[in-house]
Amino acid sequence: MSRNIEKINFGTPEMPRVSRVAAYARVSSGKDEMLHSLSAQISRYSDMIQKHPGWLYACVYSDEAKTGTRDSREGFQRLLSDCRSGRIDMIIVKSISRFARNTVTLIETVRELKTLGIDVFFEEQNIHTLSSEGELILTILAGYAQEEALSVSENQKWRVKRNFEAGKPWNSTILGYRNVNGVLTVVPEEAAVVKRIYELYLSGCGIPSIVKKLNAEGAKTRFGRSFSKSGIHKILRNYTYTGNLLLQKTFREDCITKRTVRNTGEYPMYHAENTHEAIIDLKDFLLAQEIISEREKRFAPPKTASRPVYPFTSLIACAGCGRKYRRKVTRSGPVWI
Repeated sequence: MSRNIEKINFGTPEMPRVSRVAAYARVSSGKDEMLHSLSAQISRYSDMIQKHPGWLYACVYSDEAKTGTRDSREGFQRLLSDCRSGRIDMIIVKSISRFARNTVTLIETVRELKTLGIDVFFEEQNIHTLSSEGELILTILAGYAQEEALSVSENQKWRVKRNFEAGKPWNSTILGYRNVNGVLTVVPEEAAVVKRIYELYLSGCGIPSIVKKLNAEGAKTRFGRSFSKSGIHKILRNYTYTGNLLLQKTFREDCITKRTVRNTGEYPMYHAENTHEAIIDLKDFLLAQEIISEREKRFAPPKTASRPVYPFTSLIACAGCGRKYRRKVTRSGPVWI
């Protein structure tokens, strides 16, 4: 009787795929309680990922004292960089507002991660961005997060405005003063340096000469650094040394960009007299301003011819930093960089 022998190929069994999981945590303030909260978040996510079956711990990225309306956060950018390098399959975040309060940034980032096949899970909202309804819900909730940021910004502006109206100092980091219970108090050792700067300038010394003298004498700035020309110029221009305050000389453009803009009439300025002890007499300060203006006119660089305009001038911008491309002529011909 013949026998039938059949060869069976079992093949190699497929191993279950392990997901490389990362987490992102952020606090917007550098206060001790906030930093403790950040530390607790990092610890929690590290344990959660390492104990979950089928998950491989990638990293916990974090940012401290960073606002969620900006995407230029170091930890956030490192997270995106590792995602683009193919090192991460999934991201866990506590809430939408921790990831971003800027609706445009949030949607653009989520869509980019989606094209890379990376899922973002928001715990509080219980949303997976790779799900079919994830982006719709995310867009609606992101709008609420941005409005919340706007509300916080408006409340902060209201508080700052009240301080301006009350004549309270805004900048408390200038050389010669410390803010004690809302009042600028003179620091004698630093005040002596400020007086010397004005004395040297009013006696005919230029700013470069003053810098050399102070650094040779071992004098230090408010934060213990050597003096520079820009630092001396700011001291000579600072009206606060007269014992008076001129407030709201600058303002924040909006709660998204947070760009500081010089106030040229968009908002009222506040002038408060005799709010603190003066270091420099008002007459000496005004005299210094006249000398500065006179020297600026005398040593102003000659006006040069206007730069040529090419077909692409101011039309091409970098997608990364936003700066405009400029034309440069190389050996191979003109290029835009």
